Amino acid sequence: MGANALWADDGITVNAANPGAVITNLGRHLTEEDLVELPAFDYQSPERGAATSVLLAAWPQLEGVGGRYFENCNEAAPYSPDKPTQGVAAHAVDTEAAAPLWQISLDMLDAARQA
Repeated sequence: MGANALWADDGITVNAANPGAVITNLGRHLTEEDLVELPAFDYQSPERGAATSVLLAAWPQLEGVGGRYFENCNEAAPYSPDKPTQGVAAHAVDTEAAAPLWQISLDMLDAARQA
C-alpha cells in the first residue's frame, strides 16, 4: 500500500513530482572536472523547477487525484529509451513490487519513533 492509498480515506492525496535538472547553489562546490562529468540535461531555473510542485499543490483539477508521477507540469508519460531523462518507469508505479519497501519504511519510522 502506497502513501496515496494509505491516506485516501483522510482526504489526503499523494503524488510524485520530478523538478528536473535545476540550476541551484547545490553544485557550487563542484570542480570544472565534476561539471564536465555531468549528464547533458536541459538545466532550468529554480522557478521553472518548482513549477510542477506548485501545480500539484494548487491546481484545483488535481483535487482528489493521487498516486501519479508528474514532470514538466504534466503527468509523466511511460518511460521510453529514446527519451532516457523523461517518463516514469513501469517498476516505479508497480504497487505490488513496492509493498515490501513501503512496509520496511513504515517499520523503520515506527522504530525511530519508539527510540
